[in-house]
Amino acid sequence: MSIISELELNYTKEVYKFDKVSRQANGSVLLSVGNAVLLASVVSELDNPSSEDFVPLTVQYIEKSYAASKIPGGFIKRDGKPSDFETLTSRIIDRSLRPLFPQGYVYPTTITIMVLSVDEQLDFQVLALNAASAALYTSDLPINKSVCAVRVGLINDELIINPSVLQMRESNLDLYLAGSKEEILMIEMKSLNTEKNTHSNTNIICEEGLVSAIEFGQNHLNKSNTLYESEFKNAKKIDVEVKLNEVNISTELLEHIKNTYLNELNDAIKVMAKKERSSELKNIAILLSKSEFCTNNDFSFDELYNGVNIVKKEIVRDMIINENIRADGRTLSEVRPICIETNILPSAHSSCLFTRGETQSLVITTLGDIKDGQMYEQLQEKGTKTENFMVHYNFPGFSVGEAKPIFGVSRRELGHGNLAKRALQSSLPINYKDTIRLTSEILESNGSSSMATVCAGSLAMKAANINTSALVAGVAMGAIFKDDKNAILTDIMGLEDHDGDMDFKVAGTNESITALQMDIKLGGISLEFLQEALAQARNAITHILNIMQEAQEQIVKSDALPKIQEFSIEASKIFSVIGKGGLVIREITEKYNVKVDLNKDTGDIKVSGDNEKNISDCVNHINDIASKSKGFVKKEKIDFTKLYEEDEIVSGKVLRIVDFGAFVELSKGGEGLLHISKMSKRRVTNVKDFCDIDDKIEIKVLKVTKDRIELSFSEF
Repeated sequence: MSIISELELNYTKEVYKFDKVSRQANGSVLLSVGNAVLLASVVSELDNPSSEDFVPLTVQYIEKSYAASKIPGGFIKRDGKPSDFETLTSRIIDRSLRPLFPQGYVYPTTITIMVLSVDEQLDFQVLALNAASAALYTSDLPINKSVCAVRVGLINDELIINPSVLQMRESNLDLYLAGSKEEILMIEMKSLNTEKNTHSNTNIICEEGLVSAIEFGQNHLNKSNTLYESEFKNAKKIDVEVKLNEVNISTELLEHIKNTYLNELNDAIKVMAKKERSSELKNIAILLSKSEFCTNNDFSFDELYNGVNIVKKEIVRDMIINENIRADGRTLSEVRPICIETNILPSAHSSCLFTRGETQSLVITTLGDIKDGQMYEQLQEKGTKTENFMVHYNFPGFSVGEAKPIFGVSRRELGHGNLAKRALQSSLPINYKDTIRLTSEILESNGSSSMATVCAGSLAMKAANINTSALVAGVAMGAIFKDDKNAILTDIMGLEDHDGDMDFKVAGTNESITALQMDIKLGGISLEFLQEALAQARNAITHILNIMQEAQEQIVKSDALPKIQEFSIEASKIFSVIGKGGLVIREITEKYNVKVDLNKDTGDIKVSGDNEKNISDCVNHINDIASKSKGFVKKEKIDFTKLYEEDEIVSGKVLRIVDFGAFVELSKGGEGLLHISKMSKRRVTNVKDFCDIDDKIEIKVLKVTKDRIELSFSEF
């Protein structure tokens, strides 16, 4: 028998139906909100433990095309590979729920969320996590904590919880929080460009404002999870008994390693490359296995290697907490040395090689027109959309010394590219219509290649002569907590990421934060600690931006960069340049071998090509055509909302009769449609039974927009 929970949260009704479907799973739920329906299921193979020492968790978020009454486009009519949005949503859910599993849980687990019915105005990244968490929390797995998500928007300086899709178009902030009653487990944030933001004012989301927004969201997380845990307790299954994998290392062995191999371990820690450091640690384990101590004791090589790694981790953490010194000798707030070179690829539109310590990103900018964007579909919208700003991040195996072939794009690569895109997007001019593709090739990696991509990407756009509002820099921060002490680390490397307790990436300009991503490995953090970490990140970002500013001043434009001239003519003369059927503009582009973009409303023209003389001759030719053209007088559009109000009774004259109604000329100007269905509450088969051409009638304004009026007889 299914259990149903109906909840009211944030003025929205949520209906959870447990064990109604997918009853062979360890846990399942059918979530309904508005017209949206999602199915979440959790299955764990409790009889098939993995040999790995991490949680083998797989999350799949899947959007079904039938949910929006669509048939998939293209040749194959079956739902195909996951879209970027589905993959990124799967990563968000994974990062939010993975910390809930107890240490030593090594049973393959799959969480599947399927969108069965869509609602155009709902946030499916929030709904998907809430459904997945509800299925996991009420399952028979040893998970006894509810997690949910909220999205925070900032509209007209007011924080909004879980704004609709329509509201988000007006928001300056996109903040996604996942957490339990007490803890924030995951944060994703980006600043947004809206029509209200001018190009010269990249969204100003400062550290204090961000912390306030996080606190606002955290209060709603507490309220929601408290309600979920209370309402779902009747649906909670009895936990199965699960044996957790424990790594039991002899205390005597650990003490022997500390006392005997401390110098060797300190040397291994100072090796920056991951592959070489791993080899050094294995060599210590081999040396240990041949010692008299191990000869007298029965230890496996795995035990010895695990013991070496445990001691290594303790040394790294103790150095940082007690001595404020890191493995590479830096202070806690010190950024590694930075080297920047721009336009090193002669045939690319622009390029930037950004090196920070042992992390290196080569970002290449390629420019195109609006038609070069990536077309994609969204489940919640009809038709296709075009993405005109792309960041493609590639992480080949050789960047970390691994002999791996290059295959398709991994989830990690997609996620890192998306983070860099979110960091850079708000610096673009809001009216930028052409296509920009940034490709980041990670040539070497030892900590935060995504933030190196942000820095290189920002400079690559400047080198491509894109008028961004500000340079954007990014830095990866970390933290270590031990007893009552903590340490915040600036510009963490791979070793500190692996052995630390928190990893968060911050990107911003000199004035604002443009993006933030945070994953917390050991539980929640206080807002005071977060504020301190953001302040330390601000110092690092300022330091990096100063170096980037020096590099920007030394940019020499690439010869491969498209040559462009922009100018304007009278809008009334644009059609003389286009010609009948586009004949004139085709002749111009073929004669001068250029590309011409025209704005019919403003008269703005952009001519681009590879040859400056051809471009100049083309501009002169267009100006000559415009000077000889008389143009035409464009009829000024009437804004009907300034003339009429809904429910207003007005007089009019019937101009035309059509099958579906009559067009009426109104006394204050403009025409309105009197639809046949609005003539009578009874069924109307002939419009002329109610009015005819030239009839003068009294009519009611049913609905009015800037360019359209809908009319009805007064009985409606």
